[in-house]
Formats: sequence, structure tokens, C-alpha cells
Amino acid sequence: MGNQSSVSLQPEDIEKIGNETGFTASQIDRLYSRFTSLDKEQKGYLSREDFLRIPELAINPLGDRIVHAFFYESLEGTEDKVNFTDFVRVLAHFRPIEKQKKSDLVEGGGQNTPNSRMEKLHFAFRMYDLDGDEMISQNELLAVLSMMVGSNISQDQLVSIAQRTISEADTDKDGLISFEEFVQALEKTDVEQKMSIRFLS
Repeated sequence: MGNQSSVSLQPEDIEKIGNETGFTASQIDRLYSRFTSLDKEQKGYLSREDFLRIPELAINPLGDRIVHAFFYESLEGTEDKVNFTDFVRVLAHFRPIEKQKKSDLVEGGGQNTPNSRMEKLHFAFRMYDLDGDEMISQNELLAVLSMMVGSNISQDQLVSIAQRTISEADTDKDGLISFEEFVQALEKTDVEQKMSIRFLS
């Protein structure tokens, strides 16, 4: 089945996607097989409904936010279609990597590959930035925390966690977390490891 799927992918397409994402040709071929199996109607793109048929996403409390990320990063210019290149581009954020050099921790330092530390942080930031205004408010943080824990923690406890997180991360005291503050708050977190999924061997 893997070889069959590569008939539609031209070698130049595979090379271009590989250069952009860091996936090997055989990994791209396997991802294409997965993409075509999700594209039941052979439209050449995936809709939100296609993604929500993935069992792991359907049961994930942040499934909607993860699906949203695929459409946010789509270069098609439409909000309801994700082509294969966009599909691979998002998955590349989760490709395991070696530890980044210190120069990669600053904007513009090191390679800007989809799975660099900075790109992984951008991706994580967008999970919390519900309205897309490049800031995380206490209400957005509270909404995402609620999605993650459901009814396992009381609303008062969640509000307390959100308030404490904002007060600790908000260095300019404007009541919001900017991307720069988000990066600073996660400075000692092993983002490379936590945002890596070994979905291909």
C-alpha cells in the first residue's frame, strides 16, 4: 500500500517536502498513505470531519485545538481544507529532534525548521491563544485548562491555577502572556522532548 500511494507524489514534491520538514522520502510515503486513508472521498484534501474521525483526536480533550492547528497553518488560503503538504508541515512540529543549541533558543538563531524549539513553542502558544490575537488571557488559559482536566478539578481551583500562571509569566504586568513571556516561562522546560511523537519508525 505504501508504494501504491507514492504514485501520486512526484519525486520533486517529495524532495521539496523533505527539505522543508526534515522527513525522509520513506517517511513522507508512509504519511501519504495515512493521508489518503483519511481522505475517504479522494478529494486531495482533508476536512475537519476527516480529522475528527481519527480515534486518538476524537478522545483527546484538546482534539479541537489540535485540529484547529492544521487549518491555522494551511497555506491553501481556505479554512476548511488541508492538503498533503500542510498535513506534513504540521506533523513536522512533532518530529523528534536532537537537543537544540543555545543559539536556537532566540528568534532567528539556528535553523527555523518546523520542529525547532522556537517553532514548537509557537505551535504550543497557538493552542492557548484561542482568539488568535498573539496574547494569552486568563480566560483563554482557563478555557484550555478546563478542556484538559474536564470536571476533575473544581472551577475555583482552575481559576486559582490560571491566575497564578498569569502572575508568574506576565513580566510586564499587563494581565496577558505574550509569546516572548511564554518562551521565557518555558525556558527550563524540555519542549523538544515533550512535543515529540514517534509516529514513524
